This record gives sequence, structure tokens and C-alpha cells, in this order.
Amino acid sequence: MSRIGKHPVPVPAGVTVQVTGQTVTAKGKLGQLSMTLIDDIIAKLEDGKVVVAPRHEGVRARQNWATARTNVANLVKGVHEGFTKNLEINGVGYKAAVQGKDLVLNLGFSHDVKYPIPEGISIKCDKPTAISVSGFDKQKVGQVAAEIRAYRPPEPYKGKGVKYEDEVIVRKEGKKK
Repeated sequence: MSRIGKHPVPVPAGVTVQVTGQTVTAKGKLGQLSMTLIDDIIAKLEDGKVVVAPRHEGVRARQNWATARTNVANLVKGVHEGFTKNLEINGVGYKAAVQGKDLVLNLGFSHDVKYPIPEGISIKCDKPTAISVSGFDKQKVGQVAAEIRAYRPPEPYKGKGVKYEDEVIVRKEGKKK
């Protein structure tokens, strides 16, 4: 039995969840998300909770049981609270700013990097060295944060570049005389 999959997903107040066939749709104050479950997994709405279970005792059903439950939980949490990824910029002269619908990054290149902000994502720069990516779709928030980080990943000698807020950079010693 799956340790994660056996727990039902609670639906908070203000969020409506519909299960029609293999499609689970969640609607809340931040937006609406839906996902389609594979045929080996079945979802039911019982007592204000979404219960995810394998349709039969096959290997593929057991493998995807907890994954499907976590994806449904991310739908519900996303439309209720949303997700946020924080990035930090380290380096002399490195900075970021939001201009209109673009994120403008100065990362030591000969030109500024302009990243168009996708639909459903909001980016804030409270400080020139801090970027906050937020939205209601966890996959999209993570993808946008990874694309911004990929412009200048942190290097191991001085730690310059764009890194996640909670990321630990393993530093190298460098050249000895």
C-alpha cells in the first residue's frame, strides 16, 4: 500500500473540485486547473476530500498511485494558495528588474537579457538581487524559475550567478600559488 497515496486530499473552503471520468478539475480564487489521470488510477470525491486509488492491483497502478495523489494535491493547493520560487543573484553588477511584461536581467553579458513573463506567472523584484516567481501552476512556476536560472547558473569558485534561495553551492578552492 502506498504511504502517500492512501491519504485523501482535503479540499479547503473556497475551492471546488469536480471529478468527471479521468479528469480532475479544481477551481479557486487564483484560477482553474485540470489534469487527466491515467486509466489505472481512479479518483472520487467523498466528504469534501478527493480519494485517489488504483483501479486494480497491477504494477503500473501501484507505481502511479502516489504520483497521481500528489498531482491532485498540487492542483488544489495551487488554486487556493499558489506557489512561489525565490531566486537570488550574486555577482558584482548583476541585477534584475521587471519592465512591463519582461524581466530584464543584467548578468555580465554584453547585452541585457530580456525574459518575457508567461501568462499565469507573476514575477516581482523587491530588491535588484532578488527575484520572486509565483503562480498557481506548480510545474510552470518551477519551469520559469529554471529558465531564469539557466541564463547564468552559479559557478563553484566565487558563487556568481543566479541560484535558488535555498540552494547550497559547493565551493571549490581555486588555484594555489
